Amino acid sequence: MHTDTHNHTMVFSPDAKMTIDELVSSALQRNIARIGITEHYEIDNPDPGDNIRTFDLQAYDKSFKEWADRYKGKIELLKGIEFGYQTTTAEKIDRTVSENSFDIVLLSNHLFGDRDVYYSSTVYKTERKERHRIYIGKMAEMADRCKNYDVIAHFDYVNRYNPVKDETVFYDDCPKEFDALFETIISREKALEINTRSIEAQIRKSSSRIMPDRKVIERYIEMGGKLISLGSDSHSPETVGIHFGNTASYLKSLGINEVCYFKGRTLFTEEI
Repeated sequence: MHTDTHNHTMVFSPDAKMTIDELVSSALQRNIARIGITEHYEIDNPDPGDNIRTFDLQAYDKSFKEWADRYKGKIELLKGIEFGYQTTTAEKIDRTVSENSFDIVLLSNHLFGDRDVYYSSTVYKTERKERHRIYIGKMAEMADRCKNYDVIAHFDYVNRYNPVKDETVFYDDCPKEFDALFETIISREKALEINTRSIEAQIRKSSSRIMPDRKVIERYIEMGGKLISLGSDSHSPETVGIHFGNTASYLKSLGINEVCYFKGRTLFTEEI
């Protein structure tokens, strides 16, 4: 039994393609014990081509309570949110979290410059090491400037749509930036997410590098990192809990025997 801490529904995330019923049905079929529903919340999104913005948080709270009642005794739902970061929004993110009730708060960087990586026409024209230095550097800034969060999500998002099949986000591309990121989240007891949608993206392009770079995880552990969460980042039913078994085996090979989730912003762990 696993916890999938990162999922989206079409009710509040415009890029999602599943209802809450489809999400739950898929999770039950895949022996998922609990689901984090982490809808996108992009404050002042600068990308004109991206329709992911903010939404009515009171409406979300009402819907979540209805969903939790509907599935009580069948599966545990965690009320979450995924914030997209910009330098100008750190205080707004912290304030939004403090004014609302969540189980789990994800912090993400979807941007390269002022475009979402999904839409950017320049991100993969930037040399790999420079691209990763910029992106991970922004994540380190994000982890430091924001205070009110639980998980750093998909550190490898910048590589998800990369047409070069055997590239990934290598630790050696930007060790200074990775160390700065890890130092912050370790000292603040935040979790690092292993995003299995990123793994699926590597599989789909027949990459020889499926799992995250071992050096990234090994360095995180070496610096004292202990908190890792598993999130499928599912936007449609077929990817809920995807590759959790293989990812658990990969983490065990690195000496990691448990992962974490949050409920009521409180840390819990479970064996893998």
